[in-house]
This record gives sequence, structure tokens and C-alpha cells, in this order.
Amino acid sequence: MSLKNQTMRLSFTKYTLPIILAFLSSLHGSAQKKIQVEHVTDGTFRERSVRSLNWMNDGQFYSALTENKIKKYSVLSGEEVETIVDGNELDLSIRSYSFSDNESIVLIMTDRQSVYRRSYTAVFYLYNRDTEEVKKLSEGRQSYATISPDNSKVAFTRDNNLFYTDIISGDEAAITTDGKFNYIINGSSDWVYEEELYITKAFEWSPDSKKIAYYRFDESNVREYNMQVWNDGASYPEDYRYKYPKAGEDNSVIEIYAYEIESGKKTKLDIGAATDIYIPRIYWTKNASLLAIQRLNRLQNQLDILHADVSSGSSKVILTDKSDTYIDVTFCDDLIYLENGAQFIFSSEKDGYKHFYRYNMDGSLVNQITKGAFEALEMVGLNQKKNTLYYTSTEESPLERQLYAVDLSGKSKRKLSSEEGHHGISMSGDCKYYMDYFSNSNNPLVVSLYQTKGNKKIKVMEDNEDLKKKLREYAFVEKEIFTIKNDNGQNLNAYFLKPADFDVNKKYPLLIYQYSGPGSVSVDKRWRGENFILHQYFAQNGYIVAVIDSRGTGNRGEVWKKVTYKQLGKYETEDLIAAAKALGSYDYIDEKRIGIWGWSYGGYMSSLCILKGSDVFKTAVAVAPVTDWKYYDTIYTERYLQRPQDNTEGYNENSPVRHADKLKGNFLLIHGTGDDNVHFQNSVALQNELLNAGKQFDSFYYPDRAHGMGNRRDHLYRMMTTYIMEKL
Repeated sequence: MSLKNQTMRLSFTKYTLPIILAFLSSLHGSAQKKIQVEHVTDGTFRERSVRSLNWMNDGQFYSALTENKIKKYSVLSGEEVETIVDGNELDLSIRSYSFSDNESIVLIMTDRQSVYRRSYTAVFYLYNRDTEEVKKLSEGRQSYATISPDNSKVAFTRDNNLFYTDIISGDEAAITTDGKFNYIINGSSDWVYEEELYITKAFEWSPDSKKIAYYRFDESNVREYNMQVWNDGASYPEDYRYKYPKAGEDNSVIEIYAYEIESGKKTKLDIGAATDIYIPRIYWTKNASLLAIQRLNRLQNQLDILHADVSSGSSKVILTDKSDTYIDVTFCDDLIYLENGAQFIFSSEKDGYKHFYRYNMDGSLVNQITKGAFEALEMVGLNQKKNTLYYTSTEESPLERQLYAVDLSGKSKRKLSSEEGHHGISMSGDCKYYMDYFSNSNNPLVVSLYQTKGNKKIKVMEDNEDLKKKLREYAFVEKEIFTIKNDNGQNLNAYFLKPADFDVNKKYPLLIYQYSGPGSVSVDKRWRGENFILHQYFAQNGYIVAVIDSRGTGNRGEVWKKVTYKQLGKYETEDLIAAAKALGSYDYIDEKRIGIWGWSYGGYMSSLCILKGSDVFKTAVAVAPVTDWKYYDTIYTERYLQRPQDNTEGYNENSPVRHADKLKGNFLLIHGTGDDNVHFQNSVALQNELLNAGKQFDSFYYPDRAHGMGNRRDHLYRMMTTYIMEKL
């Protein structure tokens, strides 16, 4: 090659290669798809999963609902072996289903209509697998239909009363007749039990199917809340009144009864002389004559377990758990009676972390099963033949949920899960198999089937590879998990989402998201849905998003979680303001463009932050916030603040309505007028105080929409993103 040609080649390389690289980069950039606001709600990034999973009795099969069909699958092969029920052939739209204990009858739910967050009415059908006959359970609409253990009857509620139907004859019997809307409820729960104690079905079949234990709620002294319903086209709005006990007000009076099917005898069970209490759960023990009743005092710092003789009604307290602050009601589901009839398992935070304990039937402690500076989160399986408890915990990290097995003696603990992230477990009744619903910070759900013995993966049931490909096409950015110190030097868990073309030499606006409620977790190594997609949208549009967990949040022990007791909002606000200041000092964050948003408790916090941190936050969006805790319900509010008459300062000090005069920045307040949970009254009260203080702000209400805004979340996200991009 001549010197001239060599020179030309060098020249080409020196000047043309950068142009080619730039061109290729532009091609890559043009290929990147843009996240749109509507993608947050339209299903574009929806995960697929294995839903409505039922483990079959023999342990070799499971069933699932797909394509309106209840299908049976082999555990070992993962292949479909039978269509148990074809809803299309029966002209039924199957919403959910359950089996009788012997699996000969399928109870099918159709036409489910929500009442509040968890309550519903529906139309139920019974499908006989042997005869392939289907028949309607009863006329009208029912709730919480449940087949008896002996496969002969179905109990359900309707119009505040409790009934049962004989499956063979179809004969129906009323257990109660005094139910009346807004007065007496039998067999299902009132509003506040549903919302805060997670109870809707308030009855239980005895193990021998000869009795039903049930709740009776007398809510006649509970004050009504009135919501106007703005029906489209109607000349006058309608009033909807329902019983809602606000902090410090009267609750329902609870009674527990045992009903004998054969004789029709009702026995009222002794739950103590006090009526200002809660009954968070009832359980049948292995003895069909003995009912376990959990009793919680009004301030929720003492939980008693009573054993009641259902024939005589007499009861005895066999175990008491006390706290200087409050008992976490989520523990109530952890009561399990062992097949030997002599012991039970329950959980407590008495050593500073949630752990499982084994007791004799008289309440004497046998041993602590799990122990350490971590949270034993959930019992997912109990193999009583091998005395093995399976549970998930935060032992690896507060940011993770891993699966463990331990002997009931507390020995021979072993970790079964391996991948770093979040493992949700559904285990078969015999504990031979389990489904692992796994995700991590940046990858959506992978559902895998495992054989417990040897911890052998049998098959990946869903890998969401199509979704992962789509995330790459839309250039989703990864979480950057970090910690940031509050003013006390304590580490707050947090993560960033930064623009894909992040430049450390540029200044970016910062948007903080938080929920902050007691025991909640927003920062973890788990794939999350709508908010994560929304935050990706902001990152793609030039914002840095920071998600932060303050003091009072979960997975870090009792002291960390319960520091907010009697002063909700104080430490959470201090932490978020401190974090915002610290992040504002970063070279690549514009300290004059820091915003915050949240929903529900998170809306309460974003309101407090824009008011108490008026020199730190430029913009805030609050969706459906509590603005004064006296407007919220008894069970939740008093658990953390006691009653208003007990703790006036705690209610007043961190109420946004009392800090309205501090507003300096941009504030958007959003609420649904049909919010049965956090009443629209909260936003009205805050708006009124802002007006009295002469403050300018923005607000929007959604007519008749409940706490989640129903079918108008798409509109909300569009409005919210537009507002933030204009104001921040």
C-alpha cells in the first residue's frame, strides 16, 4: 500500500469513525420506545402470573383458573391433565372457585360486585364433578359461601343474615333473622373490621361440620357518615349513609355465637364483661367443642387468646401478649393448632422482632421457634409429620424476602431460596411442593414450581420474557439502592431511578415518592407495578426519582417501626425533609427543584412535607390524604395514636390543617368524593384552612370515586404528571 493510501485510511479512521458511531447511536435512540402516561394503567407492562392456584388433595396435582376454565395440572410435568370446569360451556363467567374437602364439588363464584374494599356480593353455583351437574346455590346474591368440611352443606350470608344450604336436597335454613342494614350484622363484618382487621367472612364451620361459630355486630350506636352520590343525569344527588366509627367514637358491640346445625341451638360465648373491645379472629381448635377467640383491647396493646367451650359458652384466657405501644394486627393470622391437639403456634414481637413461638394448650411456652435480629414474616407451610415449619423472613436483608425451613424445636434451620430478591411462596398442604413467585429490583415475576425435598426446581411456570423484552425496548432504568442518613445519623433505605442518559455534570429536578405508613415497605428488591412504571416515565423525561422509607416503616424490627407511636407524622416528616436536604446537596440535583408525592398515608406525608418543609420542597401532590386523624377510623388511628381524648397533642401537632399557613410552594390536592375510607372531608378541611390562610393551591375531585379512584386512575396520572412537569 502506498503512503498516500495509508494516509487516506488514517484520515478516514480519524474523522469518519466518530460520525459512524454517532449515526449508530442515533439509530439506537430512535429505536427506543417512549413510555407514555397511559402505559401506567393500560396493561402495556402488566405481569403475567399463575393465579387462582389450588393444590389438590393427593399432592400430585394443582388447579388454576385460565381462559374461564378450571384446569388440573400435573405437578411433576406441569402439563394440563384435565379441564375440571369449562365456564364457557356452562355459560358462566368464573371469577373464582373452591373445592369441597373431598374435591367432588366445585363452588363457583360469578358476577362478583364489590361493596367496599374487600366485601362483595356474588352469584354462586355448585358443580358436581361426578354428575357434571351445575345448580345455583340460592336465589338472589350471596357473600362468602363456604362448603362444610363434610361436603354436605354451604354456609353464606345475605342481607346481614347467615344461612346454610343442604347440597343434596337444596333446602335452605336461616341461622339468623335479625340482620338489618346499619344496625345488626350476622356472619359478615362491619366497615371498620373489614378495612382494618381484614375480616369480611365472619363465620367458621367446626371441624365436624355440626356447628358454625359466627360474629354478631350490633352497630346501632355507631355514628353514620353521609356521602352524596352524584349520579349522572339525576336532578338530585342521593344520600348514602353507612356506619363509620371515627377516632374516639363508639364501635360496634361484638358477640360470638355457636350454632348447632341439628338442634338449632345458639350458644353465646363468653368474651368477657367489657364491650369496648375487638375480636380480630376466631379459630376452631382440633377439638370440635373448643373455639379459640382472639380478644384485643380498645387501645390494641393487649391481645388475649381465649378457649371457649361451645356447649356451655364458658371461656378461659390461656395466653396474653402485651406491648408498651401496640400489637400488630397482622399477627392475628399466625395462630395454628397442631394435629396432636396439644399445642399451637403463634407469633409475637416480644423480643423486638416478629418471631414464631410454640405453646401448650394451656398457654405455657414450649419454645421459641425462630430467633434473631430479623423479621419472620409469614408461615407458608407446616409439615407436622416432620415437625418442620416453612416461613419467609428478612434474615438476609430488610430489602429481601427469602424462604426458610426450621424444626419446631428451633433447630436445623436452612435457607431454601437462592436468588436475591423477593420470594412469595404458595406451598401445597402436604408441603411436598411449592410455587415460588420471585421478582427482584429490576425484573418482573418468575413463577417456578419446586419439589421441597432436595429443593428441586421442576419447571418455570411463567417467566415474563415478553415483558422483559418490552422493558428493554422502552429503556427502563434500573433501581440504584442506597441509604441516606436522617438528622440522627440513622440510615434510611432509598433508591434512585435516574434518566438513561444521566450526566453527572448536569442538574436534575428531584421527585420523591413515599408511603411511610406504619410497617409499610416501599424500598425493597422487588418488582412493583403502577408507581414503578410512572416513575420510569418521569426518569425518561429528565427527572431523578427517589423512593424513601422513613422511620416507622417495616422489616427493621419493633423499635424502628413503633417509634412513631402517639405521634404519627413527626419522625416521618423529619426524615423526609432531612433526606431531601441531603439529596439537594448532591452536585447533580437541583436543590431548588425538589418535589414529593404520595397517596393515602403518602398523601398525608406529602401534605405535611410541603407545609413543614416549605423551604425545601417546591412542589407536592397529595392523593386522598388524611389531613386530621380525628376524621379517620377507630381501629387504625387509635392503634398508633390512642384516642383523641387520650392524646390531644399527638393528633394536633402533625395535622396538615394546623400547618396550612406555612404553604409556599405548589400544591395539588386530589380526592374522590365517594371515598368511603379516607373521607373527602379530609381534603375539604385542608382546603378551607388554606383558603383562610390566603394560600394559592390547586385541587381536583373525582365524583363518586372511591379511595383508589376506580376507572379514572388514567386521568389522575395524566393530570399529576402534567402538573409536576409544569411546576417542578
